[in-house]
Amino acid sequence: MEGVSAAPVPQPRTADPASGPAPDRSGSRRSLAAALLLGAVGAAVVLLASGQTWVEGDAATAGGALPLSVDGRDVTGVPAALAVVGLAALVAVFAVRGAGRLMVAALLALSGLGAAVSAWAGASDSSALDDEAARSTGDTAATVDALSHTGWPIVAAAGGLLILLAGILALRYGSRWPAMSGKYERDGTPRPGRAPRTAPDPDRPEDLWKALDRGEDPTRG
Repeated sequence: MEGVSAAPVPQPRTADPASGPAPDRSGSRRSLAAALLLGAVGAAVVLLASGQTWVEGDAATAGGALPLSVDGRDVTGVPAALAVVGLAALVAVFAVRGAGRLMVAALLALSGLGAAVSAWAGASDSSALDDEAARSTGDTAATVDALSHTGWPIVAAAGGLLILLAGILALRYGSRWPAMSGKYERDGTPRPGRAPRTAPDPDRPEDLWKALDRGEDPTRG
């Protein structure tokens, strides 16, 4: 009875430990999408909330109570300004690499933190309404009664926290994110110069006419 030789069964290839772990592309995509979403939504929330009424009250006048209100930009313009800075930093993250990206990500986080803190501080500020009362009544000693604060400063502070989270994600995972293509960047190599024009061939009339169209003298060598 002839012996039967079994064909070798291919074994699955194992990862080479020396090559290191494969990059988590799905994780970097998720962090990138989350940072873009958080930053954009946070900036939009801060800008929207800054345009809403933050403080309301009644100014006492000779003719009775005068209802007054001021919006977030009258109380403090810092949250809206920092939201714009955060948007610019969010875009600039993809235009730089290395240490530059780390610095821009830090700026993104700091702009979110500043927007949140300034909006939170504006939730208890009443000086803007006092100024509005003095301007509306013409009396610098005018007082404001029934003073109340709306919830929009808290909304603006929440938007600042979203920008802060986007900055934290950029600091943590930004090194894995793609950058703008360098296809159109100059690499410093000299570009090839234009080839010198050859003298027109006297035996080819079309070359002579082309030289005349260019303002050249075809008879000169």
